[in-house]
Amino acid sequence: MHLKIVQVRELLGSLTAEMPAFLSDATIRRFLRSRNWSTEQATKLLKETVRWRRQYRPESICWEGIAEKEYEGRRAYIADYLDANGRCVLVTKPTIKAKVSGKEQIKYFVYLLESLSMNSADEQEEHVTWLLDLRGWAISSTPLSTSRESMHIVQNYYPGMIAVAILSNTPRIFESFWKILKHFLEAKMNEKVKFVYTNNPESHKIVSEMFDMDRLETAFGGRNSITIDIDSYAERMRRSDLARGAQSMQMDINLVTGHH
Repeated sequence: MHLKIVQVRELLGSLTAEMPAFLSDATIRRFLRSRNWSTEQATKLLKETVRWRRQYRPESICWEGIAEKEYEGRRAYIADYLDANGRCVLVTKPTIKAKVSGKEQIKYFVYLLESLSMNSADEQEEHVTWLLDLRGWAISSTPLSTSRESMHIVQNYYPGMIAVAILSNTPRIFESFWKILKHFLEAKMNEKVKFVYTNNPESHKIVSEMFDMDRLETAFGGRNSITIDIDSYAERMRRSDLARGAQSMQMDINLVTGHH
């Protein structure tokens, strides 16, 4: 495995010096794993991602730069608990009407993915469980263009991060939308999607094996009816921003001094 990482570094050439914080061994391993350990495919995807990062600069997005953050932070957030496997939990509630444009929603989504990607332990693969509350969903909740772009970003620029995506309480009308959206999902991603319904015993079994039900929100069948405390969440994200900045700086120092 280490040999494959070395091979990818050789194929990337000078790009590794351009983005040392991003092109860590952990990132390269994640991209390799997502492409069945093909050095060629992983390198191709990493080069695409580097091009995107140059332009989008996800590492520079911080909590203070998020539009309508106190409101949008209730629509999507990183939970303050882990699942039973020790994975981070990303919660999105797209049926709460957004106050910002699709472009700003994508920016906040990228910010969350970037925070999660820097949060992973080196060896931990697929370290995110994604919960989507879709009760009361309508086509305006998740416009196809925004959904497609979100899926493209997750699959191509942050591959191998999502372990499972739980879609909770989807109404019947969601089925036709899902048929379209499925075309934009890689087979691997499609396999990770689970549909659960809070009034269904089988769903309850799936969820209760994955979560501490006292911490899990009622929207997903848990017993926690407390809504997110936006002030403590904001504080947590500010700390995460500082940690990310320090981590990135340390990697740049290591590159200059030749330490790995």
